[in-house]
Amino acid sequence: MKSLAELQAIREKARSQISVREGSNDAVRVLVGMATCGIAAGARPVLTAILDEISKRGLNKITVTQTGCIGICQFEPVVEVIAPGQEKVTYVKMTPEKAVRMVNDHLVNGNVVTEFTIGSNTK
Repeated sequence: MKSLAELQAIREKARSQISVREGSNDAVRVLVGMATCGIAAGARPVLTAILDEISKRGLNKITVTQTGCIGICQFEPVVEVIAPGQEKVTYVKMTPEKAVRMVNDHLVNGNVVTEFTIGSNTK
């Protein structure tokens, strides 16, 4: 049986993850393609890595959302970053390691990781 303190810690952790998923209108939106093809290609560990890194860094104003088919199955797992006032960035063939780098470089420092984007992976 868990103590009251342990239950409160679990509750707070769950609340922080829910707030990351809900966000606000001026938040940066991160969409992870979680259709069957995305899940089969490894989107679930990518989603977990993104959520863990955002939580670890205490980033707010970032909404992480699962979505269905993005329509480019050959490039799964796909992650889209939509920032207010900026052009959408589509990351393809993502791995958990690439996802952590994307969070650190793009979401924290504002530098798009171009070698992970769709433009550099279609050539």
